[in-house]
Amino acid sequence: MTAFENANKFFEACEAPSGWEGCQSYVADNATFTAQSEPLAELTSVEEYCEWMMQVGRVTLAGATYDLHSSSYDEATRTAIFFATFNGKHTGEGGPVPPTNKETHTHYVYAVTMDADDKVSHLTKIWNAPWALKELGWM
Repeated sequence: MTAFENANKFFEACEAPSGWEGCQSYVADNATFTAQSEPLAELTSVEEYCEWMMQVGRVTLAGATYDLHSSSYDEATRTAIFFATFNGKHTGEGGPVPPTNKETHTHYVYAVTMDADDKVSHLTKIWNAPWALKELGWM
């Protein structure tokens, strides 16, 4: 499997959301995570992020989906880019307030760095969280 194929498998598993159990085979040990986004700022590992996504996608915004608009791979930097829209409705427990039944359709980008073994070594999520939080009635 090529680095880009593996990055795609990771993206699909993460967004499914499959949690760490469904993602870990695509990820290097100790893979790091960063985001300049309030709800995610304290997460530091890909494992933590995968578990966060599972909570959000299966419980808080149960049944959440995504629309992938574009993906690409830069061999020189071993980086895969995914641009998508996350679609979710707050009907479940979790979040800063009880279920609002409001929806979000929020754009985001993953920059996924692959290591020499074609596994995810770092994930950066670029996301305008305040937009989504306002749409969900959380702020």
